[in-house]
Formats: sequence, C-alpha cells, structure tokens
Amino acid sequence: MDVIHQERVAWEGARAFVAASGADTYWWLSEMLERNLGRTYQVCLATTRTRLQREEASLAEIGAWRVRLEDLLRVRPDVQPALLELVTETSARLGRY
Repeated sequence: MDVIHQERVAWEGARAFVAASGADTYWWLSEMLERNLGRTYQVCLATTRTRLQREEASLAEIGAWRVRLEDLLRVRPDVQPALLELVTETSARLGRY
C-alpha cells in the first residue's frame, strides 16, 4: 500500500480545483465531486467559480480548498483514493502532468 501524504494531496487538490473552476474542466470536475465527495463539494466549486469570475481571489480560494480538503481527509480517510484520483485526473485535464 502506498503512503499518501494528506497535506500534499490537499494542496495539489486545492490548486487543481481552483484552476479547473475557470476552465472547461469545471463541468467534469463538478460532476465528479458530487459523485465522489458529495453535493457540498460541488456547491463549493460553483461558489469558487462565481467568486473568481467577479474578483481576483485565487490565492484565497486555494487556501480555502486546502483547508476544506485537509479537513475532509482527516474526518474521512476512506476518501483518500478517490480524492487522489480526482486530483490526478483534474491536473491531467488541465495539462499539468
């Protein structure tokens, strides 16, 4: 079994999810968040997208997502594999890997 560094996954996820909120990848990620993590995370992504359309707040949104994902991993460690897969796929769709 691989060791997953939760803080790293949360940081990479935050960066990828915020970047995706302003890209075509948003629609795919929105659906995957709801399917894998629940409606709350889909709504949070929509809120991020709306906020970034109104103002430059990407650093604040990255910070908020990092905390949100760290909390999720702390409370629900069972979602680690699904979250890691989402982060990896989102980054790939954004052309980061």
